[in-house]
Amino acid sequence: MFSDRATVFVQGGRGGDGCVSFRREKFVPRGGPDGGDGGRGGDVTLVATDELRDLSKFRFASHFKARRGTHGKGAARAGKRGDDLIVDVPVGTQVWLRDEGVMLADLAHPGARMVIACGGDGGGGNRRYATATRRAPTVAELGEPGEERWLELRLKLVADAALLGFPNAGKSSLLRRISNARPKVADYPFTTIEPVLGTVEADDGTQLTVADVPGLLEGASQGVGLGHEFLAHLERARLLVHLVEAADAGDARARRAAIDRELQLHGGGLAERPQLVVLSKIDLVKPAERAALVAATGAELACSSATGEGVEQLKARLFERIAETPAAPAPRGGGEEAELSDYVVYRPRPAARREFKLLRDEGALRIAGRGIEALAAGLDPEDPADVARLSAELERLGVEDALRGAGIKSGAEILVGSHSFTFQPARSEAR
Repeated sequence: MFSDRATVFVQGGRGGDGCVSFRREKFVPRGGPDGGDGGRGGDVTLVATDELRDLSKFRFASHFKARRGTHGKGAARAGKRGDDLIVDVPVGTQVWLRDEGVMLADLAHPGARMVIACGGDGGGGNRRYATATRRAPTVAELGEPGEERWLELRLKLVADAALLGFPNAGKSSLLRRISNARPKVADYPFTTIEPVLGTVEADDGTQLTVADVPGLLEGASQGVGLGHEFLAHLERARLLVHLVEAADAGDARARRAAIDRELQLHGGGLAERPQLVVLSKIDLVKPAERAALVAATGAELACSSATGEGVEQLKARLFERIAETPAAPAPRGGGEEAELSDYVVYRPRPAARREFKLLRDEGALRIAGRGIEALAAGLDPEDPADVARLSAELERLGVEDALRGAGIKSGAEILVGSHSFTFQPARSEAR
């Protein structure tokens, strides 16, 4: 089943922890500190590929997490960077922040890529905490978590040409005639309920892609009949092949005008997109009446998928028009990020530095940070109001989530300044 939307969760890898280590020297029981830093976590990167046609694979895999960096080691050996996670998406995929409704990137060409979740920094080893007065520190920093976010992926088909028209205008039958696609065909409206891509090949081996988009209804620009989703697929096509079903002249003109009106109301430049108007199902019209009907609708040519009449002429005209038609501009979403070129590697803005660090200090876990330590310095651990104020500050800074991410369990000893507390998470650890 064709799928043009998917919701996914991405998370960069956690940084590795710093190491507490000391040089081993003869007659020196504890030499200088030489604990190495943890490695940075891997990034999650989206890459557009023309080997995928839709987003259906994300129905079965929706969570993507890069590898964490390895921990630092003794002898000042730094941990290795975590492996990046490459996630392939179809060409034409737009990446949106699910909750904010902001488009981050538009991967409109093969090879377009974006780093969507950066890995966390590795923690510093104990050699970084040595000072003139503290020559044998037993403190090392825990690695920071990677970025995480929920995304909505929206696919807009990338095709040289797209077939549009009312339901039952003959789009699927025509696509079967001119391409390798095999869409469902039946003699009733709404046979096509999902977009279909086909490849049309000329005698010299030249190829182009044609999309069969489900039929439009009047009011499609306002969402009638999933009109917004269907019209959106047309935004990628260089050429619109407008099929007008053969009927009496007045009805045929009205059908063409109705579709043109929906393109105008939808916006996105569809009304200005080059069109090839084709009168379809011409086998249903008497030969003597065909020329007048073609003239009445403004069609460039007429064809019949049932008999094959005019189909080869249509294929030839398609290749001619595509050759002289420039590529459609990629639509842009809101926000400054959407103005970035899809040819460059997009990297999200770095998250603000945390106002605290998590340190391992001789077996206990220490929460370090200028603001937190200043607040804890005047704390009376016997005063419930003071303890509540510190707890509220830790909650605001996201300390509990950081402790959970670091694997700290309920009941662990936590140091803040000169005070010691037992970690009691406000939320249940059961998930």
